[in-house]
Amino acid sequence: MAWGASSKPPPPPPSTLVKILPLLILFFFLAIAAVIGYHIYCAANEITNAAGKKLEGNRIVCSRDGVKVSVTHVEDETYVDRTQSILVKAWNLSSFPAYRSRFFKTDGSKSKSRKSSVASR
Repeated sequence: MAWGASSKPPPPPPSTLVKILPLLILFFFLAIAAVIGYHIYCAANEITNAAGKKLEGNRIVCSRDGVKVSVTHVEDETYVDRTQSILVKAWNLSSFPAYRSRFFKTDGSKSKSRKSSVASR
């Protein structure tokens, strides 16, 4: 019979394990991703804590509000002394080989005053 029942029996229904296998593979990869994410989170927290402790030694505090820097108090007199010493050191270390003063002769000889040179003309 061409239109009758087929001689092959229908395939058996898939087992429960075959139906659940893709779901188990998905859970396995999600578990691996969760473990990797957890380790990255822990490492980031350790780095943050270590950096915070290191910066606290330099009087810098990081918080949720932002970064706060504490400034040590410097007396005015101390500030002026430091500034003046830096300027004096810079002045003493500098040299101007081509500089010729319009007002003073630096070679040690006495110069004529401008009035006397004008009067002699």
